[in-house]
Amino acid sequence: MRVLMLSWEYPPVVVGGLARHVHALARHLVRDGHEVVVLCRHDAGTDASTHPTTDVTVDGVRVIRVAEDPLHVTFERDLVAWTLAMGHSMIRAGLELLRSWQPEIVHAHDWLVTHPSIALAESARTPLVGTIHATEAGRHSGWLSQALNQQVHSVEWWLANRSDALITCSQAMRAEVAGLFELTAEDITVIHNGIEERGWQVPDDEIARARATYAPSGEPLLLYFGRLEWEKGVQDLLSALPDIRRTHPGTRLVVAGQGRHREELVEQARKLRIRRAVTFAGHLPDRQLRAVLAAADSVVLPSRYEPFGIVALEAAAAEAPLVASTAGGLGEVVIDGVTGLAFTPGDVPSLTAAVDAVLRDRQAARRRARTARSRLAADFDWVQIAAATAAVYRRTRFAGPAEFGRPKIPTGNVFEPYV
Repeated sequence: MRVLMLSWEYPPVVVGGLARHVHALARHLVRDGHEVVVLCRHDAGTDASTHPTTDVTVDGVRVIRVAEDPLHVTFERDLVAWTLAMGHSMIRAGLELLRSWQPEIVHAHDWLVTHPSIALAESARTPLVGTIHATEAGRHSGWLSQALNQQVHSVEWWLANRSDALITCSQAMRAEVAGLFELTAEDITVIHNGIEERGWQVPDDEIARARATYAPSGEPLLLYFGRLEWEKGVQDLLSALPDIRRTHPGTRLVVAGQGRHREELVEQARKLRIRRAVTFAGHLPDRQLRAVLAAADSVVLPSRYEPFGIVALEAAAAEAPLVASTAGGLGEVVIDGVTGLAFTPGDVPSLTAAVDAVLRDRQAARRRARTARSRLAADFDWVQIAAATAAVYRRTRFAGPAEFGRPKIPTGNVFEPYV
């Protein structure tokens, strides 16, 4: 099939797990004989005058990149305007593409590409498949108290209801999406994220260098990696660290990633008097991250909201002992006592106890890590994921544009169906 994918991030433009998901899916669809074009954007801070549209083929995937357009609108300050501007660039490039190439399916990944995806699908009279990777209500515990939250929710509603077929990455997300957007859960297909196991093992000397960098005296070493946003729960891990250090003196924590919550987390570490025990490492290159994963005594994923949790698969691929909350899809990925230890989101004492159990019994933790890695090939293989996605493509039919009623934005501060 000829597949046009739209995504606001695609390597080397990486913000979170979405980029890795779209990248892997596109490459595996190509390996299965499909023709895939990915329409995405250049890196932050670009406009058409300095970064014209590029069209290259990488790993068999044709990648068309557009500028953010215009430069003076920023993601951090002007989210909706920035998204519309990027969408305009994508529509212009997409319409030019349609002059010489006709997709059989358009696949939209998340709300930020809703406008160009719908416009191009309708221009090509092609079925639209949407994947909802997360929701605004979910990220804010059901609260849509600000105008921006409601605007994002409205666009999500449009994508969910306009798509001819809808995919989520977990059973938890399917229930969430059905409730939020007034859909029937049985009409939503669940296809888990995946992981490629190759390349996660690194040489012993690189692991030793990582230990020497972050735990030079052989102290217990914990690792969090991912975006630094409130819903990722890093604040709960910092709250647990003083008690962990009292039981396991010298324990150090590496926080790898970037995000809007970083300065608040740094300040929290100062107030808790653990700032010297925490390294805010920023974004780590893949090779370096894999070395730290192998060096860590435990990876801790304290999410309060997590549609899937691809980082848990990456930890498993590296055979890193895992402690994770049961938020959303993490509860489907991490089997408590079998592939890791789990705790209720936001429950700091339970988080502390789980980390304590890992550090007290390293042998049991390693057994769970090996079990987690062995499960990857059976349950989270990209070959199977690509095949399942292609099956959705084949059975999806173009319904055409329709007039939908206005999305039910909450009258108060909370969206009732989600709560």
